[in-house]
Amino acid sequence: MQVDILAIGVHPDDVELSCAGTLLKHNALGKTVGLLDLTLGEMGTRGNAELRTQEAMKSAKILGASFRKQLHFADCFFENTQPHIVEIIKVIREHKPQIILCNAVSDRHPDHGRAAKLVADACFYSGLVKIDTQQAAWRPKAVYHYIQDNYIHPDFVVDVTEYADKKREAIMAFSSQFYDPNSKEPQTPISSPEFLEALFAKMSLWGRAIGTRYAEGFTTGRYPGVNNLFDLV
Repeated sequence: MQVDILAIGVHPDDVELSCAGTLLKHNALGKTVGLLDLTLGEMGTRGNAELRTQEAMKSAKILGASFRKQLHFADCFFENTQPHIVEIIKVIREHKPQIILCNAVSDRHPDHGRAAKLVADACFYSGLVKIDTQQAAWRPKAVYHYIQDNYIHPDFVVDVTEYADKKREAIMAFSSQFYDPNSKEPQTPISSPEFLEALFAKMSLWGRAIGTRYAEGFTTGRYPGVNNLFDLV
């Protein structure tokens, strides 16, 4: 199954928190979207791998994803090594996305920046015909990094105002991780109501810069091109 966009996160809720609005918008525009989790998030303080997988699949339905795959890399301990690169290449070559969305290049959680480099490397190597996975070589046209906990000045932003409520629904599918006044789990930096307030405040800041209510920000290692200046209006 070929998809237009493959959104990759090292943890099952990374995509929802950072680029769910963008995915929902492009799905509504008729673009196909696939999801890939590198780990099961098993080292997270709250919940467990089985529960987080159930939550991830629930969220995938909300996002209208064509599929959601999980690679079972070791949470916290995966490395940018040949076996990990090859596993990501196999997914890229199978689904042939035009665009890859992946983790922030630097962030509070060390996994995020490490995954950003791993995925970007895999996207490049996926285009090398001599790396044999019994599949045709394929290199995505673009790799964009969503922004996560740490503030990074975006290279571009996407208006997601119309999809903000649906994004919140997708996030809250991970009920083990985020604010639940009835939860008996330990409190974490992301389980307070203030966390989601801060997340949407950041989206509001980016939205204000382009004259809308909410936007999601991205960075890119290669500057994006446009057909004409009016694409930037």
